[in-house]
Order: sequence, then structure tokens, then C-alpha cells
Amino acid sequence: MTRLQARRRAVFLDRDGVLVREVDYLGHVDRLAVMPGAAAAMKALRAAGFKVVVATNQSGVARGYFSLNRLREIHRELKRRLARSGAKWDALYFSPHGPDSGHSWRKPGIGMLQAACRRFRLDLRACYFIGDSTADVLCARRAGCVPVLVRTGKGGRDGKYRARPEKTCRDLAAAARWILAREKTRHKWV
Repeated sequence: MTRLQARRRAVFLDRDGVLVREVDYLGHVDRLAVMPGAAAAMKALRAAGFKVVVATNQSGVARGYFSLNRLREIHRELKRRLARSGAKWDALYFSPHGPDSGHSWRKPGIGMLQAACRRFRLDLRACYFIGDSTADVLCARRAGCVPVLVRTGKGGRDGKYRARPEKTCRDLAAAARWILAREKTRHKWV
């Protein structure tokens, strides 16, 4: 695989239930808890040449549960905590829109993924999306990414959409291991 091809791949991560513990409308830093193994998984994916991009619905803003400033404060703290473990994301996109907005950035819409695609010149067919909800899985399918469902957070039990993942894993760490093993096998003969 060439260096250019490696730069065109990304792993998209949902935030709540994947990167951080699922809590109803995380609106304060005191409730923020990074999932075990998340930082190491992000580091491994970036070391393998993937961009790591967080894509998260945050309708708590539209519902008035917390402000955009509060959301940004939470993301700054999350970035700081990950950095203490040597991990970082390449970009974070969020949709502050409500569930009935019809906005293309709100998953299962693919607006956030398209924005990352333009920014990093990604080949979405070479990308993965790790999420805990059927909206994440459907978003990945619509964008042409490989959907990976984790059992943490909602664990796909939201039942909102009919969408099947390519793989189901225990958590983000297991999903990262699966992706890296799959990529190693896929490119072994290239």
C-alpha cells in the first residue's frame, strides 16, 4: 500500500457509547469517562495509517439541555484526556441538530462523513465506521464504509433502523483489532 493510499483511509468513531461511556445527554465534564482501551485503539489505528475521525450526534444542543460552548468544553476535555494517553483524533465533527431536523449532518445522514472526505480526500469505500447504534450502521452503509457495531453503549439495541453491521465486536479495542487484522489479510497479497 502506498503512503497516498494510507492517507485516504479513515476510521470514523461515534462518541457516546464507543469512545466515552454512554450517559443520557452528556452535558457536563464531570460525567465524562473515556472507555477502557479507547486511547490504545485510537493510537493503533493512527499508527496503521488511518485517520481517526469522531462523528457524533449531539441533539442535546437543539433540545436546550446544554449549549454549544458546553459541548466544546466537553470535547476539549476529552481531547486532553486522550492526549494524556498519547492518543488523538484527526478531526471531530458533531451534529447539534434535533432528530426531526432532517439535517444531512445528523446520522444516519452522511454529511459529517462527506465533510471529512473532502477535508482528507478519503476513499469512503476504504473506511470503517465504529458505532453502537443502528443509526451509525446505516450511516456507514449509506456512505459506503464498512460498519462495525460495538456492544458497549446502545450495543445496537436501539432498534431504530434496519441495518446490519459487517462485524460486531465487544468494544472499540476489539473493533480496532478486527480492522487491523482484516486490513493485514486484505493487503497481504498486494
